[in-house]
Amino acid sequence: MVTDRTFWPALGLGLALALLSGCTVNPITGSEELMFFSPDKDLELGQKYAPLVEKELGGRMPEEGLQSYVNRIGQRLAGFCQRPDVAYHFAAIEEGGANALALPGGYIYITRDLLKEFKTEAQMAAVLSHEIAHVVARDTLVAMSEQIGMTALMAAAQVGGSPDLARGTQFVTAVLTLQYSRDDEKEADLAGLTYMTQAGYDPNAMVEVMQILEKLQMIRPIEFFSTHPSPESRIAYLQERIARRYASFTGLKQGPEEYAERVLAPLNERKKRFNLPPQEPGRQEARASVGPE
Repeated sequence: MVTDRTFWPALGLGLALALLSGCTVNPITGSEELMFFSPDKDLELGQKYAPLVEKELGGRMPEEGLQSYVNRIGQRLAGFCQRPDVAYHFAAIEEGGANALALPGGYIYITRDLLKEFKTEAQMAAVLSHEIAHVVARDTLVAMSEQIGMTALMAAAQVGGSPDLARGTQFVTAVLTLQYSRDDEKEADLAGLTYMTQAGYDPNAMVEVMQILEKLQMIRPIEFFSTHPSPESRIAYLQERIARRYASFTGLKQGPEEYAERVLAPLNERKKRFNLPPQEPGRQEARASVGPE
């Protein structure tokens, strides 16, 4: 049994050891960075807290075909990143507004409200690639250490078994309100651009995603920008990278037919069951409190 008397000294020792061996190389930038946890700890945190995050966001969407499709595309993209050895998990979740997020250890989520705004497989691939890059660079742990404090993060990582309510709530809240630095976001954008292009997708789809989100933001504040920077400057450097590095690439995939069949059709079928208007790609609707919501 872990008590306060035994836990905090152990935590202090763990923190001291982490400080002594806390440098690692960022696989994306190649630069040495301070990191207090081993990659194994990433996986442990992800396994421990992913169920709580999923529950907080309304759970996974029940459409098995859609889930299989999201996971298949995600796994394909992950095969081109610098850490293909990670056991990645991709899932579509019910709530959380128009957003996507990554947990330590390769747990990546995209929300229903974001999926329904896209028109192509390449646009979904762009978002998944961006989140894969955050996992590769281990950005989530760095940002969380700044947001909730290293002591609290160490506590979340040290406690074995299922997390207690207080620590679980703190961890989930931190994940859902996490804000990466602009440098981290730029690195994830550009690395994601590389992953998706190497996987055969049109990199212009990432610019399209930014434009879609920018339009949504003009209608009403969306959740994506509570955890990500605005797209204005991002569009500029994405277009510059595409023109400089990928302009000569041909035959890259957009995939509107596959996306319509595997994502938009199931969403429309769900709406029919509740007598709601059919979903049109790229249209943001007010959320209806029906069915699985």
